[in-house]
Amino acid sequence: MSTIKEVRNELEQIDSEIMQLIHKRVGMAAKVLEAKKLEMININDPAQNTVVLDRAADAAIELNLDVSAVKEIFSILIRMNIERQQELRGEGNLP
Repeated sequence: MSTIKEVRNELEQIDSEIMQLIHKRVGMAAKVLEAKKLEMININDPAQNTVVLDRAADAAIELNLDVSAVKEIFSILIRMNIERQQELRGEGNLP
């Protein structure tokens, strides 16, 4: 049987892995922006956003997770990527 400290340490490791994946995903913004420039696609691509959210919802269903919560998480990830692309293009929210 695990102690609460051991369980929390395991959760901390998982959280760290999630953060690394978020960093990697946001780090793709430059590549995505370049591809969008080549194909003349707007930074905010609602059709692709829907594809990503639908894919996330399908995965949530398969994994028996709360679909609404997963879609909310992926909406945040999409927003983070859009904001990063805007920053890279010089359109960030600078003071």
